[in-house]
Amino acid sequence: MLFRGKKLTVSVFGQSHGPAIGAVVDGLPSGFRIDQNALQAFMARRAPGQGKYATARKEGDFPEFLSGLNEQGITCGAPLCGVIRNGDTRSRDYDQFSRIPRPSHADYPAKVRYGESFDIRGGGPFSGRLTAPVCIAGGVALQMLREKGIRVGAHIASIGSQRDLRFDPVRVSEEDLETIAQNGFPTISPEMGEEMLAEIENARKAGDSVGGTVEAAALGLPTGIGGALFEGLESALAAACMAIPAVRGVEFGDGFFAAILKGSQHNDAYTLSGDRVVTRTNHAGGLVGGMTTGMPLILRVAFKPTPSIGMPQRTLDLEARQETELTIHGRHDPCVVPRAVPVVEAMVALVLLDELLSA
Repeated sequence: MLFRGKKLTVSVFGQSHGPAIGAVVDGLPSGFRIDQNALQAFMARRAPGQGKYATARKEGDFPEFLSGLNEQGITCGAPLCGVIRNGDTRSRDYDQFSRIPRPSHADYPAKVRYGESFDIRGGGPFSGRLTAPVCIAGGVALQMLREKGIRVGAHIASIGSQRDLRFDPVRVSEEDLETIAQNGFPTISPEMGEEMLAEIENARKAGDSVGGTVEAAALGLPTGIGGALFEGLESALAAACMAIPAVRGVEFGDGFFAAILKGSQHNDAYTLSGDRVVTRTNHAGGLVGGMTTGMPLILRVAFKPTPSIGMPQRTLDLEARQETELTIHGRHDPCVVPRAVPVVEAMVALVLLDELLSA
């Protein structure tokens, strides 16, 4: 599994229930000191075992660096290899899924593609577990962007029918992003966060699941980063975010809502703020023609409901060649959205750092 940017390359390796997972990042500049404590705090936001809204699987997610750093913890120019040891696995929960594939999981197409040798335990390489090494690479990228004066942050925009406040597309600040990152449940409105938690709990008690959206913002980007057509920044960001397991869509600025507006409503008028060119509004989400405008970059990522649910479901017994009923047991997130917030930040950071390094 590979992220191949213009300058950066990130290889993610391992399986959900294998001995370890990890990432190799090639193309990072040398001479940067990684703040290991900050990286661990970032990783902890994605880690499992965080209350009723997350899987009960317990993993420390402590990255161990095998290469790419010198003795002082500074990038040395060699590929950065970070490894996370898997510990709390229950592979027996997955024994039947090669024969009886789970609805809306990758079990069946993966078996067709890779044959009987496919490692189905925990979903193998298709598991959300593989977003942990993405957060190693993205966590480092976030630190490098911060040194350049660029801040990336995200919050839960919606879960089920419950919606949080949105970022102010013109005035969202670094303080806003920092406050959200410190919240145990990352919403702008604490009251809406409580409503979302109740929505997740209701689904969990019913043996069901719920989806939602994550909204991300990037501040401090210079104007003109990106390019036309296939070189566009939207193209790179959308491709990276769509690689996150369970993602079903990505939109920028007003997104699909723009389709019902008129040009007079959607156009962002230019003006001056001191000697800086800005726009009065930011319906475009900070991107025009595939390039940054200098305004806050705003995007939203939609996640489907977790397909592993406790309710009986219809599926197919591949050996008997007949329909059957399946009830999934084991430990699963009733909603992936809360833990996906740092993953979206990581993917956005990787793309932005790659663009800046190659500019």
